[in-house]
Amino acid sequence: MHATRRHSLYHAELLHASGRTADAVREHGGRVRQQVFGNKVFVRGVLEISNYCRQNCNYCGMRRDNKAIDRFRLPLDIAREIIFNHLPPAITDINIQAGEDVVAVRDIVPLLREIRERTSLGISVCLGTLSSREYDMLREAGASFYIIKLETGNPLHYKEVQAPGTFEKRIAAIRYLAQTGWSVSSGFIAGLPGQTTEHMLETLQVLGELPLAGNSVSPFIPGGDTPFGTYPASTPDLSLNAVALMRLANPRRIIPAVSAMNLVGRDAYSGAIRAGANLTTINLTPPDARRNYVLYQRDRYIMDQDRVLRAIRNAGCEVSTRSMARWLAEQRPGSVPVAPSNLETAARFGEAA
Repeated sequence: MHATRRHSLYHAELLHASGRTADAVREHGGRVRQQVFGNKVFVRGVLEISNYCRQNCNYCGMRRDNKAIDRFRLPLDIAREIIFNHLPPAITDINIQAGEDVVAVRDIVPLLREIRERTSLGISVCLGTLSSREYDMLREAGASFYIIKLETGNPLHYKEVQAPGTFEKRIAAIRYLAQTGWSVSSGFIAGLPGQTTEHMLETLQVLGELPLAGNSVSPFIPGGDTPFGTYPASTPDLSLNAVALMRLANPRRIIPAVSAMNLVGRDAYSGAIRAGANLTTINLTPPDARRNYVLYQRDRYIMDQDRVLRAIRNAGCEVSTRSMARWLAEQRPGSVPVAPSNLETAARFGEAA
């Protein structure tokens, strides 16, 4: 059998593994994470500043055609109060996140400058596909880590689920960001309607080939106010196995445990850390705004500091006192190593399992 095809078969088996095989691949992912990062897990805070969005993704509750939510832009004085006076002590990095809202992008530039000047926080942003001028403006203001997800690495599937813009423009944005000095993280949704095993393997391949500092996987959660609201949620095994495969293929990347893991499995959030994730997130958004920041369901599982710290302990890890941004900066000169393009590490593990 051709080597590439053999490796694809191993990857498919590991992606859908359960029981002892799944336990083995996740334990191996955790060991690889331990070799690179030790038992330290980064803790960031996320502040969701706007749920306005010009995109119309079939899987997202903030899609522009959803009239069932109240739109908001968080006043900057509230954001400043949270960041400068009420930040949980475990947080070393802050992520400013919004729907694809160019007004919010413009408005937060002074806030980013103030965070840079007044704190030692690493600054991440997740603001969608923007112009090169806007990316440059955000970086000049102090942000250094950009989160821009693919959701699916198959161009046709990307179009079918109405993911943002076009697949080609999304890839071009990732490459521009990396070329201009950003640390970039991308990722996908496991179990997205219409997604095949080949789509997921293709996505892992694409993510491995991109110049990323981080990657992620989120389980699909059906949103009641979306075209995909009647589809079943993803399984915890699929997402946890994907975390482990990402870690095996990308030993030095930042991989988050995402809050949606809590909605697909009782111990899935801590399980993601055990499988190789090394980043957690505390939600800082005020409750009135948060209920309308509908990534999937209104009834989100909110990770506060106590829940995050408990999950880290349950995974046998400790909070990192060094920020994610500082760790990434210490990898310079040069960039964070790009992963093998065909997941050879995972394939070798599959051959030995």
